[in-house]
Amino acid sequence: MKDLDDIPQVMAELGQAARAASAELAFAAPEVKTKALNAAAEAIWAKRAEIVAANEKDMAFGADKGLSPAMMDRLKLTEDRIADIRDGLKLVAAQTDPVGDVIAQWDMPSGLNIRRVRTPLGVVGVIYESRPNVTADAGALCLKSGNAVILRGGSESKNSTREIVACMQAGLEAAGLPKGAVQTVETTDRNAVTALLHAVDYVDLVIPRGGRGLVELVRDEAKVPTLLHLDGNCHSYIHADADIEKSLDVVRNAKLRRTGVCGATESIVVDRAIAEIVIPRLVKIMEGCELRGDTEARRIAPDLVEATDEDWSTEYLDPIASVKIVGGLQEAINFVSEHSSGHTDAILTENADAARRFMTSIDSAVVMHNASTQFSDGGEFGMGAEIGIATGKMHARGPVGLEQLTSFKYLVHGNGQTRP
Repeated sequence: MKDLDDIPQVMAELGQAARAASAELAFAAPEVKTKALNAAAEAIWAKRAEIVAANEKDMAFGADKGLSPAMMDRLKLTEDRIADIRDGLKLVAAQTDPVGDVIAQWDMPSGLNIRRVRTPLGVVGVIYESRPNVTADAGALCLKSGNAVILRGGSESKNSTREIVACMQAGLEAAGLPKGAVQTVETTDRNAVTALLHAVDYVDLVIPRGGRGLVELVRDEAKVPTLLHLDGNCHSYIHADADIEKSLDVVRNAKLRRTGVCGATESIVVDRAIAEIVIPRLVKIMEGCELRGDTEARRIAPDLVEATDEDWSTEYLDPIASVKIVGGLQEAINFVSEHSSGHTDAILTENADAARRFMTSIDSAVVMHNASTQFSDGGEFGMGAEIGIATGKMHARGPVGLEQLTSFKYLVHGNGQTRP
């Protein structure tokens, strides 16, 4: 039995198995990867009772640990959520395989034919908290894009993660692919995270999914490349030319559909021209949500909690939202630009010119017009699933799906050319 206390040995074995598996996956036919994912989906559904039982242990551990309601919601697996995991795997299986896709092709005067072709990254490490569904999403996306993956879930989700990984490996075996393509770090020792972040001989990219503390740790400790975002401080701006009824419905969904997701709106920005109409109606439709307003908003609705400067930059992940009144489009752009985390921001307006100006000016990974920020999700973007949201500007940005988990190389064909 593996000695889980020997962290260097554990991580070396995982890394070697992942590297070997990635070499096989790079050449695996699309239909073989599809078979593996469909078989994994069936295994997860067949084992749903075992997964729920494992998750109940995790939920009890999370409660003892004092996890917030938002974190507990992310941790919880029900039969309906397991059905969503199954369907997500099948959806990724049905996606077009990106590996080998010719991005561009051209001929040179020298007679050389040059193609830029998508290739897998190699081995991806994914570090996450609470969300056991990430196990399946990350495993599926990495497998389909030809990458091996090493998963390191939080201690609170270890039982759920173990069951889901076993199902993913059953799917791999059914398709004749190596089990090392999808692995989990069994130990909960925090030193394993550091070891994964330093595994330059085995790991090509690390993606964290979790709170600011986890992401900052990855950013500060990693020796391998990373793809990350710190916060989901998302804004919804109700412009002076908004359809008020439609906009209020969108804002309610953007905040309260699920408060614990990174695409939830945390700050509601209202144009002064319509604030007297919007604020009272906002208070009414956002029942159950604590609204923290600036001085002007509280003059209109005195029951609002007084907002502090800290509120404008806070990702609540709870039924709490800040409310800011601005004096027009440019002030809204300035406010959102100053406080946004670069994840997702939206404008609600019937004015096409205002929408265009906002969407051009706001430098976030996703900018929306007349839609809930909770659509900022790989599944809703037609990617089948996502491995995370990237707010940086290099390699990938926004929802990270199959194409974003590939790199490319140049294939050059000649006929005996020599360079003069």
